[in-house]
Amino acid sequence: MITRRTHVALLAASLLLTGCGGGAVASTAAGPTASQDTSEPAPTPSPEISPRQIPGLGPKTWAKVPADARQAVVVTGRGRDSSASTVVLYKRTEAGWQAGVSWPAHNALKGWTDHHLAGDLRSPTGVYTLTDAGGLLKNPGTKLPYDRGVGFTSPGTGFEGEPLAGSFDYVIAINYNRRPGTSPLDWTRPLGAGRGGGIWLHVDHGGPTHGCVSIAEEHMKELLLTLDPGLHPVVVMGDAKSLTR
Repeated sequence: MITRRTHVALLAASLLLTGCGGGAVASTAAGPTASQDTSEPAPTPSPEISPRQIPGLGPKTWAKVPADARQAVVVTGRGRDSSASTVVLYKRTEAGWQAGVSWPAHNALKGWTDHHLAGDLRSPTGVYTLTDAGGLLKNPGTKLPYDRGVGFTSPGTGFEGEPLAGSFDYVIAINYNRRPGTSPLDWTRPLGAGRGGGIWLHVDHGGPTHGCVSIAEEHMKELLLTLDPGLHPVVVMGDAKSLTR
């Protein structure tokens, strides 16, 4: 029988294929750079606009938010082809959906897509549940199942030459093309390997990702401490225009 420790060790060897959209390492040589984005940042939503519904979400997007969700991490991309975005954690109360602080974030190098493919360097738009976490560092106290191990080591450099070390100190698996209830390192791809996977929320390294969403380490830690599986958390992610559909 393969123990969990042995299983994680084997998964560590394939991390380059599992982490952040199918590749933990952007490049150790000069790679593509993100084009300069001149669009205006998406405005921070205000809960007073429509307290019974998360602002900025159109009917098609809102219909995908599960009725039992009481926490929603909303990732709003600056533009369809931009790697800049913001993250806001919403909590559902008796008064409606209340917004937390807005955090700057990165998404994939080439922006967003409605049909993510392995290696396309775009983050998948949509609404996905959040059930599992992990990282290189010990559990900071999250209520989510947490898998700690060396498989979360992130060597190499990013698209802008920035070091990737520490990027996977804390991660939350986004349930896009994965099996919920398993380690973020689990390789199972229900839609097939061609549709990519390993889409995570993780620690920001100062540049675009392969497909994940990254925020500062302090915010990742705060997110881990706040998310509660009993509140059925989800992530709602995409460029601002797509989210309004």
